[in-house]
Amino acid sequence: MAKPAPKAKPAVAKKPAKAAKPAAKPAKAAKPAPAKKPAPKKEEKKGPTAGASYHLSKRASDNKWQVFLTGSDKVIKTFDTKAEAQEYTKKMAANTGRTILTHASKGASKGKIQKR
Repeated sequence: MAKPAPKAKPAVAKKPAKAAKPAAKPAKAAKPAPAKKPAPKKEEKKGPTAGASYHLSKRASDNKWQVFLTGSDKVIKTFDTKAEAQEYTKKMAANTGRTILTHASKGASKGKIQKR
C-alpha cells in the first residue's frame, strides 16, 4: 500500500521586517529653577462679615457699652460696664480670629478708635 502524499503547508506571508528605529532623540535641556516661589495666599473669608472687626462703643442714649461688627447696624450685645464688654469681646475675637476696636468714650477723641 502506498502512503498518501503529505499535505503541503499553505504558504504563510512573512511580515515585513521592522523599519530601523530613528536616531535617538537629543536629551532635553534641564529647566532652570524658578527664582522665587510666590508667597502663599492668605485664606479669604467669605460672607457679609468677611474681615470685619468687633467694635466697642458707648451709647449716648443710655450710657451702655455696645458690641457690633464693622459695617453692621445691628448691636450684638450691650453691657453696663466697659470691662464686661471687653471680656466678652475678647472671647468672641479669639473664637473667630477677628480684631477688637475700642472707641473712646470721653475727652477730645470721643467716638474715635483708641490705639492700644
